[in-house]
Amino acid sequence: MSLPYRPLLLSLAPSGTHLVRSGNETHADLTPMSPALEAMTDLTRVTPAAIEPEASLHKAEERMKHAQVRLLFVQQADRELLGLVTLNDIHGERPLRVQRELDITHAEIRVRDIMTPLGRLETLALHDVEDARIGDVIQTLKRSGRQHALVVERTREGAVIRGIFSATRISRQLGMPVDTSGIASTFAELEAALTH
Repeated sequence: MSLPYRPLLLSLAPSGTHLVRSGNETHADLTPMSPALEAMTDLTRVTPAAIEPEASLHKAEERMKHAQVRLLFVQQADRELLGLVTLNDIHGERPLRVQRELDITHAEIRVRDIMTPLGRLETLALHDVEDARIGDVIQTLKRSGRQHALVVERTREGAVIRGIFSATRISRQLGMPVDTSGIASTFAELEAALTH
């Protein structure tokens, strides 16, 4: 029985062939004047790393290591977005505060206990990012004192998180350090400042 498929043509690799560069590598042609979209992780092309709210902090950190990211979206089983958690949140003061407040051990702390809820996430509008430069994003990260910035796109179905800017990734892309130390270094610290 013959299948309705045909074999594709095989050929030898041309001289000078090299591996494709990943989006995480330094791009010598990117500068702070380059379009901001060139530094954004586009979530229509990259599956965002996520975790469930009942996961332990250890599991969240392991998931980050495996995915090579420092931010996880927190989602229910039905993929409803609840918030996010960063590596800085896991290693910051929030777990200690939760541990004291709830009188539990560190191992009993769950992602839901330290995550930044959806309603507290500040975002950038995609239409603003489309007209911005990488330097504008760096300035935004510095002003907010954060390592990440989320980009929201308005669609017919509602608002969706379309992309992420990461200070670490921008630093690699530009081949220069990007210092974002400022008022608050994590979403959780900003949330704590707002609630006290």
